[in-house]
Amino acid sequence: MKILLVDDDPLLAEATAKLIQCLGGHDVSITDEPVEVFQKCESGNIDLVIMDINLPGAKWKGQLVSGADLSRLLKTQTTTANLPIVLVTAYAMLNEQQEFMKISLADGLFAKPITDFNLFLDFLLQCHHNKQA
Repeated sequence: MKILLVDDDPLLAEATAKLIQCLGGHDVSITDEPVEVFQKCESGNIDLVIMDINLPGAKWKGQLVSGADLSRLLKTQTTTANLPIVLVTAYAMLNEQQEFMKISLADGLFAKPITDFNLFLDFLLQCHHNKQA
């Protein structure tokens, strides 16, 4: 599976990508630039997006955006609407998680820090397979 990891913390993103590659055998690319997110997603070469909600300073068309905003934009665009998106965040309480899911139209949400990578990988595969079914 080809995964796009969208995160503003380069060290955390690199560590997460390495674990996903080593444990799951998936190809992971990393960015925190909205323009690159759309380019990669629209290319058809991405099977799933892991999107951090908190992306300080990220801008799309001159507006500050969060990962939830980017997710909603991808989900409402015909070329990327079926792309599975999993939000990740360290900050959301349960009621906030439900609100993020509603706003973002994402396929799932996983809390950070990710401590059980096998569970996380299973969750990613489930989201991917649900979209293919």
